[in-house]
Amino acid sequence: MTTLALVPSAVRRRGILAEASLLAAGVAFIGLSAQLVLPLPFTPVPVTGQTFAVLLVGGVYGTVRGAAVLLTYLVAGIAGAPFFAAAGSGVAHLLSPSGGYLVGMVLAAVLVGTLAERGWDRRLSTSGLAMVMGNLVIYAVGLLWLGASLGTSVVDTLALGALPFVLGDLIKIALATAVLPAAWRLVDRFRD
Repeated sequence: MTTLALVPSAVRRRGILAEASLLAAGVAFIGLSAQLVLPLPFTPVPVTGQTFAVLLVGGVYGTVRGAAVLLTYLVAGIAGAPFFAAAGSGVAHLLSPSGGYLVGMVLAAVLVGTLAERGWDRRLSTSGLAMVMGNLVIYAVGLLWLGASLGTSVVDTLALGALPFVLGDLIKIALATAVLPAAWRLVDRFRD
């Protein structure tokens, strides 16, 4: 079962209600995952559950709906919903040194969703690779933003924004890859 088959057929059967429900569920899932926070004293970037949720949403929702979920998540967080890490919100949170990771998450969901629509979600190996690629996009945008915000060298930026997170992100990628089929079934059940 692929993303292309799942979500559009759910929308056809239920129309705008299904679309809004899927969007709200995705936003809530990412917002809740952001509340799983482990602050690190040596960096402004916390460990959160967001990357797990973002990669999973991208893989299940596809390109357009994944992007819609992430953009709605960002807009709601900027508008004051306590969706960012540790119930954070507001434009200042987005403009903080760790704000680039939030922006990168939109692009990651688009990439993972696009790859899922091209069949990468059909095998464990390609699903995992798609999610690794999505995570690299999050790192790329987040690290550029972090380095520019703090004025740090490349080495210091990597030490603050990537190295402490690699192992945890690999675990989150493995979990997201493993639960992807169950997530499809959940969306499929919603469709029926």
